[in-house]
Amino acid sequence: QEQLVESGGGLVQTGESMRLSCAASGPTFSTFAMGWLRQAPGKWREFVASINWSGTSAYHADSVKGRFTISRDNAKNLVYLQMDSLTPEDTAVYYCAGRRSGDVSSYSGSYDYWGQGTQVTVSS
Repeated sequence: QEQLVESGGGLVQTGESMRLSCAASGPTFSTFAMGWLRQAPGKWREFVASINWSGTSAYHADSVKGRFTISRDNAKNLVYLQMDSLTPEDTAVYYCAGRRSGDVSSYSGSYDYWGQGTQVTVSS
């Protein structure tokens, strides 16, 4: 059973950067594809980025492409989301998620494991 714990959220100003981390516990993390999704107040959960099991393929939502980068370190059981040029529209709870299939996915329903989420707030 995989457990996912996010960290690194907080309050930043417009234009600043932040890096989120997701620590996975469990023996099969390195075989999972991983993703970051977010949910703003009053909105549906939104896909942000996904990375395949080996880290050789990544997919980012158009809304964050060129500003956010997903990466992973299988030796440390960690997934990262580097967020640059943040805007108030990026304010949300960010969730780390894992899926037993090793391929990237933008569909939230395809993820099998979820973290508790970490709040990211970007002030104007």
